[in-house]
Amino acid sequence: MNYYLENTKVFKALGDPKRAMIVDMLSCGELCACEILEKFEMSQSTLSHHMKLLCECGLVKARAEGKWTYYSLDDDAIGKTKQFFWAITSDKENCICRDKTNCCKGCNENE
Repeated sequence: MNYYLENTKVFKALGDPKRAMIVDMLSCGELCACEILEKFEMSQSTLSHHMKLLCECGLVKARAEGKWTYYSLDDDAIGKTKQFFWAITSDKENCICRDKTNCCKGCNENE
């Protein structure tokens, strides 16, 4: 269950269109918060909230330089997210659908 919980935090963070757009922007490289803010009609505090969620789920890294914060994608986290999405959308031997231990009585009668 932790495997799913940890990975779905990313998708929850991407559930907001503005956060998905921010990730799209960061796919081109590191950006200063001020550069991200220029593209959206939102306050600095709202942007900070969005960036906090993206950093907490692991997709985005932040680094401070003087009074500015610079953001970039975490390539390792992006790779793990891609791998997770591939794993849950691919047919495989160890899929949870093949685990019949918690299956209803009627399901087992069809075998």
